[in-house]
Amino acid sequence: MEEILTSLATYGYIILFLYSFGGGMVAIIAAGVLSSRGIMSLEVSIAIAATANFIGDVVLSSVGRYNREIMMPYIKKHRRKLALSHILMKKYGDKIIIIKKFIYGLKTLIPLAVGLTKYPLIKFNILNFIAALIWALSLGYGSYYAGEYFTKIFYMLEDKPYIAPVILLFLVFIIWFYFQKATKKR
Repeated sequence: MEEILTSLATYGYIILFLYSFGGGMVAIIAAGVLSSRGIMSLEVSIAIAATANFIGDVVLSSVGRYNREIMMPYIKKHRRKLALSHILMKKYGDKIIIIKKFIYGLKTLIPLAVGLTKYPLIKFNILNFIAALIWALSLGYGSYYAGEYFTKIFYMLEDKPYIAPVILLFLVFIIWFYFQKATKKR
């Protein structure tokens, strides 16, 4: 355990940036927990996570906007999910750009949908910046203040390692089931 904490103190910010670039919630939550233990700085972690998350979505929306032809072969498999993203954008408007930060699966699809549609990129980037700040602040401070609780769970999972895969499979099933139901032909 101490070896992991030492390496996280050394490489934690780089890992946090790379993982948050793809929209990972686990990294900012882990950084908040490690900050509560004094291993990382909470403010630096929040700044890094928000910046990386913002840049990641800007890249995705730009790729969708300016490299549409290159993206089409990869997108064909996910047309229904992109259509769901577009419907959610029409139904909830600009709020979906903030909400999507917290919903696995939409974090990638909404920026691509923005890039593929005529949604103004400047407006998206402003809302995305605000959403990245809200995302990083809420998850960073939330996990910081719940750090002791998360640490207890970690030690419990260390004693009973069979529980973690069951929980992970359950969460994956719930997400898969939602997308299957939401994108089903009617």
